Amino acid sequence: MALEKVTSVTGRAVFIPGADIDTDRIIPARFMKCVTFDGLGEFAFYDVRFDPNTGEKTDHPLNDERFRAATILLAGVNFGCGSSREHAPQSLSKYGFKAVIAESFAEIFFGNSTGLAMPCVVATAEDIAALSAAVNADPSVQVTIDLENLRVRSSAGQDFPVVMPDSAREALVSGRWDPIQELLDNEGRIAAKAAELPYV
Repeated sequence: MALEKVTSVTGRAVFIPGADIDTDRIIPARFMKCVTFDGLGEFAFYDVRFDPNTGEKTDHPLNDERFRAATILLAGVNFGCGSSREHAPQSLSKYGFKAVIAESFAEIFFGNSTGLAMPCVVATAEDIAALSAAVNADPSVQVTIDLENLRVRSSAGQDFPVVMPDSAREALVSGRWDPIQELLDNEGRIAAKAAELPYV
């Protein structure tokens, strides 16, 4: 089964402030008692979106109605650090995010995101700040992540380079981002190779 090629992502954006946003902040551990990842989206950033004492919504950006339609997340340094739980990128994907632009990423979070066809690209603090300011001034600003040319452009006039490891970029733009599907698609070739090997 051919996978969708991810050559670009376009949508509205929202900036989540803070450095070292770890996977427990993205999806608290108590919400990980699930058989599937379905439904995890509603718990994304739960402990900072809701007051632990009252249960009322906080002033977190994801509670701002202006950013309800955002599908691109803007972040700072070392996004997705901490434990290696796959639930973190799954919760963001189920929430509705299609891509993340940050100053840097934790390696395992990055890999898990790539496996969901959710590109994570690295930009400078200055470029992210400028884009965030534009989005905060006008949440309807459209942001495009061009994976083929490794650039981010916005309808507000931003145009800057981003960085992504070649292996992840190639997997996305060629539609080979799911290693399990790659194995399933090549089951016949795998069996044939196994038959050739005297020790199998």
